[in-house]
Amino acid sequence: MDFTFDWSRAARTGLPEAVLCSAKSSTQLAEILAAARARGARLLLTRLEPAAFAALDEPARTGLDYDPLSRTAVLGGEVALSEARIAVVAAGTSDLPVAREAVRTLAFSGQGARLVADVGVAGLWRLMERIEDIRACRVVIAVAGMEGALFSVLGGLVAAPVIAVPTSIGYGVAEGGKAALTSALASCAPGVVAVNIDNGFGAACAALKMLGPAAMGEG
Repeated sequence: MDFTFDWSRAARTGLPEAVLCSAKSSTQLAEILAAARARGARLLLTRLEPAAFAALDEPARTGLDYDPLSRTAVLGGEVALSEARIAVVAAGTSDLPVAREAVRTLAFSGQGARLVADVGVAGLWRLMERIEDIRACRVVIAVAGMEGALFSVLGGLVAAPVIAVPTSIGYGVAEGGKAALTSALASCAPGVVAVNIDNGFGAACAALKMLGPAAMGEG
């Protein structure tokens, strides 16, 4: 066994350790899954590409709830979801993989989310048609690539904190998500904070902490 898993992280921080799969071999992933099963522990896996999931042997895949769009898998089954107090707002359908990663991370911790997709500001009417649904939530995760204008627009329309997730969707000067990240960091709308490019998992964890211990299954 060539890993030391942080099984007590949830007790310390309220959030369990997740498994970042992108740099791990199928053998390593199988060992981690076997260790979790032996403890009866639930487990969230992120950045698990379809080819990497297919490369797992049958015992490793058994009981895994895999979502190829978000590249996430859950071991241990679903839990009951609380009322949706977090809105995950995606500018375009191309941003859905990152948005879904956030939604799945929230669901792993029992937190419902309201997914609002394809409301980029190039057609501002689409966002305005859903703005009251978004305003009803206590935290907003905004997911956008290209120029990332959605972050500042939402920051100027809602009372909730806005967690900006720049995505790597774009080309030319927007390629790789750097332009969207710069827009998030340079936003003049108060209450907008940013996580790393394509980091739907990190945004969900931040949103859970903003809601407090009750949202993380404590107290």
